[in-house]
Amino acid sequence: MSNRTPSPHNVPMESAIPLAFTASWAAGINPYLLVLMMGLLGRFAGWDVPPGLERVDVLVIFAVLAVVDTIADKVMYVDSVWDAVNTVIRPIAGAVVAALIAAPSVDIPTVAIAAAGGAVALVTHLAKATTRLAVNTSPEPASNVVVSVAEDIAVAGVVVVAVVNPWVAAGIALVLLVAACVIALLLVRAGKSVIRWRKNGLGSRNIAE
Repeated sequence: MSNRTPSPHNVPMESAIPLAFTASWAAGINPYLLVLMMGLLGRFAGWDVPPGLERVDVLVIFAVLAVVDTIADKVMYVDSVWDAVNTVIRPIAGAVVAALIAAPSVDIPTVAIAAAGGAVALVTHLAKATTRLAVNTSPEPASNVVVSVAEDIAVAGVVVVAVVNPWVAAGIALVLLVAACVIALLLVRAGKSVIRWRKNGLGSRNIAE
């Protein structure tokens, strides 16, 4: 009998679903860090993850990608280009990871779990990308670095919490997702107001001249 810690591959549905949601949320922010952490937890902490994630070559590749993401995500404007590149990658990663987590133990069709995971990752990604575009309007780079570090810490922290209590982790991920969406919408609305104000100001100035 295996002595490995209960994980997405052998937990019942009530645990697999929150784990899949948490992983999908994390994939929407940093899928490379997510996969790297899952592989490391499986290899060194006894967490029973999909075997392929524990392979040395996979760990090395995702470690390199995680480093690239960490650097690119903290450079002003480069982060937005990186987000654009990841618009397809993050939702796909969320769908794949959610399917890998849920398929062995959930009766719901895998395609439904994968679709839900992709949707969660996409929404998370869009909220992240929108917020980062707004942050890039700041003249100093410090705010960009702070936001990026906070995102990395949030992903790592929630994944660790998921090992202990999947439902608590899912709750935290849900709160963070809703908060990110609200902030992104507020920033978009504020941006539109600024653009409208500038247009009106410029129009008034031209009339006066």
